[in-house]
Amino acid sequence: MALFNFLTQELAIDLGTANTLIIYKDKVVVDEPSIIAINRSTKEVIAIGKQAMMMHGKVHDDIKTIRPLKDGVIADFTAAEHMIRGMIRMINPGKRFFSPSLKMVICIPSGITEVEKRAVRDSAERAGGKEVYLIHEPMAAAIGIGIDVAEPMGNMVIDIGGGTTEIAVIALSGIVCDESIRVAGDEFTLDILDYMRRQHNLLIGERTAETIKIEVGAALPDLDNPPPDYEVNGRDLVTGLPKQVVVTYSEIALALDKSISKIEEAILKALEITPPELSADIYQTGLYLTGGGALLRGLDKRVSRRTKLPVHVADDPLKAVVRGTGIALKNIHRFKFLMP
Repeated sequence: MALFNFLTQELAIDLGTANTLIIYKDKVVVDEPSIIAINRSTKEVIAIGKQAMMMHGKVHDDIKTIRPLKDGVIADFTAAEHMIRGMIRMINPGKRFFSPSLKMVICIPSGITEVEKRAVRDSAERAGGKEVYLIHEPMAAAIGIGIDVAEPMGNMVIDIGGGTTEIAVIALSGIVCDESIRVAGDEFTLDILDYMRRQHNLLIGERTAETIKIEVGAALPDLDNPPPDYEVNGRDLVTGLPKQVVVTYSEIALALDKSISKIEEAILKALEITPPELSADIYQTGLYLTGGGALLRGLDKRVSRRTKLPVHVADDPLKAVVRGTGIALKNIHRFKFLMP
């Protein structure tokens, strides 16, 4: 039996728009940005993950950086295959005489179409996957934060990722009702970019906007523990010269207001279509926030004010989905019916 284990590598993959995480042997072994850099003329992959992210926005004509996923689904099939293959190679950097057969569980957005589902499966198979299973992100998030999904108890999970926000009511090992909107971390980044351009006449790149979101991102203009003001460097749109401005968390809360309102509307819509018995359960259990968006300061408070329900943020929201995917992989006999 040990021989077959040696010949098979079991991987749980959270293929995200912003970051890709891989669990191997119960450990998160890969946590890299979902981006690759290629040479335009030779089509050779130069860098993957963090190295490619460092090049993003700073490349010359010979190099192109590609984010293979957009809005939670594969937008560039070839780049996605190269990225998955490269990240799997990061697990065992040493040379091997043979490639082990790969058994993968990959999580996908709940609002995904059959064609998009096929693209994920095909990319994984072309990257070396012999057995490929798929699991919906909210279900993986629920398992990852310790909810017993098999219980006849309703739980609402809100997973705010890079490309999509997944809202699902889970009971009896299934998704009873769900809402999936393409407003999430990437949209927040674009809002900040747009705000800096309009309000401060400052042109900044995606990476800088992402850093602003992490450093001073907030959902409310009045926080109990406000972060210190942040100095932003960019190009002045009037003079064309490099310039620095200081931004506060209140400004960023204003910039993100419209996108957060869309997420709130989607949560209310999902609550509206929830069967009454499950609504009664959710009133007791509250809402669970996972994904990178859950780290936005004051978001739990804002959602709680809007829904009049308790809101719980997962302990490690960024890894909740991949952890749940890893549990599903280990107990595939139990969770096989979850794989769409």
